[in-house]
Amino acid sequence: MRPAGPPWWGRLRRVSALVWTAVGSLAAWLWLLLGQGFFWRTDVRLPPRRDPDVWPSVCVVVPARDEAAVLPESLPSLLAQEYPGRAEVFLVDDGSSDGTGELARALGRRHGGLPLTVASPGEPPAGWTGKLWAVRHGMGLARARDPEYLLLTDADIAHRPDSLRQLVASAVTGEYDLVSQMARLRVESVWERLVVPAFVYFFAQLYPFRWIARKGSRTAAAAGGCVLLRTAAAERARIPDAVRHAVIDDVAVARAVKGSGGHVWLGLADRVDSVRPYPRLHDLWRMVSRSAYAQLRHSPLLLAGTVAGLAVVYLVPPVALVAGLAAGSRTAAVAGGLAWLTMTATYLPMLRHYRQPPWLAPLLPVTALLYLLMTVDSAVQHRRGRGAAWKGRTYARPDAAPERP
Repeated sequence: MRPAGPPWWGRLRRVSALVWTAVGSLAAWLWLLLGQGFFWRTDVRLPPRRDPDVWPSVCVVVPARDEAAVLPESLPSLLAQEYPGRAEVFLVDDGSSDGTGELARALGRRHGGLPLTVASPGEPPAGWTGKLWAVRHGMGLARARDPEYLLLTDADIAHRPDSLRQLVASAVTGEYDLVSQMARLRVESVWERLVVPAFVYFFAQLYPFRWIARKGSRTAAAAGGCVLLRTAAAERARIPDAVRHAVIDDVAVARAVKGSGGHVWLGLADRVDSVRPYPRLHDLWRMVSRSAYAQLRHSPLLLAGTVAGLAVVYLVPPVALVAGLAAGSRTAAVAGGLAWLTMTATYLPMLRHYRQPPWLAPLLPVTALLYLLMTVDSAVQHRRGRGAAWKGRTYARPDAAPERP
């Protein structure tokens, strides 16, 4: 049996592991700060634009399932769009049980504005998610109007009166095939303040907005609540048929458009807002866990890498600072503290965008831990053979059909 060695040797090995982990976390943050497309900046807004000589026609497609609670705030904002060209709204009631379709018709009669058509496609066939089946039906109805652009927007999204005009002007001026805006999500409850800004922050870290707009870049993403899509580009990319099984449909649509040679843009919105509330942690947990494992392509290897990455990048800094101070390791404490400081500094712009107090920034490791647990929970649900449930449907494997529980 090998001798255990002097007591200081075990302490030295533990301290060395702590130091190396802390230094690795700091190195990761320096890379994220400078080498990940400046993802933390919030100045990517609608690009420069000018009014076209002739405004193209637009059809707005709104897939809606059990959205009676939010429609009174969102649908009138679409009907009230101040658009100089021809525009029409198609709301597709995706098998709602709360009277969504009837309420939409009543709102249309009450508010007037843009022409409104309410339709229902029936249950989605095998291989289709419900939302994309509704989008396909809406696009089919719109095809009779021969629009040059399609605005795909969720039923919980409220648009300022000039939203459509600004989107179209940006697309025409920049010759974009897809222009998408990350709607400003609701932040009123305690849990929304803690979790929601971080959701957008993490999304931008995965898909840096500056990289998305580059021609030739492989990075592609969109925000499903607000996607202006050139009809010709949709046909070239076979949207939505090419992505009919996608749970994360917005990213899939952007990838298909960019993969077929399209020019894509994504940024933060100033005049597009989500009115959907997430008052409890349970509500936010369901929102994230329903698609987190799908984002990882249902891969246990990617899941393990993601969990390890979240731990090293977000959890190690505060742990290294405290453990370094306790163990008397100045190097570990300094590295952990600098990593935590860098993390905090990169989160501040997103908190300002959401008009939240800066003292929330040092709490980002707590939020990251919640996202780590949500991601693991998402994988557990899928590995049990049932995907995360969403509005009465359950999505399991990518090749499985949507089913009712």
